[in-house]
Amino acid sequence: MKYVLLICDDEKVSPSMEEIAADPAHQAYGAEVERLGGSLGGARLRPVATATTVRVREGETLVSDGPFAETKDFIGGIDIVDCANLDEAIALAARHPYASWGCIEVRPVWE
Repeated sequence: MKYVLLICDDEKVSPSMEEIAADPAHQAYGAEVERLGGSLGGARLRPVATATTVRVREGETLVSDGPFAETKDFIGGIDIVDCANLDEAIALAARHPYASWGCIEVRPVWE
């Protein structure tokens, strides 16, 4: 079954791309994803300051800068994985380095 792992963190303490590439914990997580069959996709997102929020109300398109929610933790990236079941997806999410200081939301994909 396919799952999306929504990777949430506090952008004020988020590591750089270079730090992530050199981090043994991130390397171990990547190896575990490959062991389970590989990533089906994913991406790290740019900071929320670059976000644009779109709403349509009564036929009018409303566009605003930044995220919709006022919160400390933001979705900083996603991983799409294929796991045998929810327990395997949870175990994989628990191995993600960001689970140590942020959180990983596991969502099944409609197929």
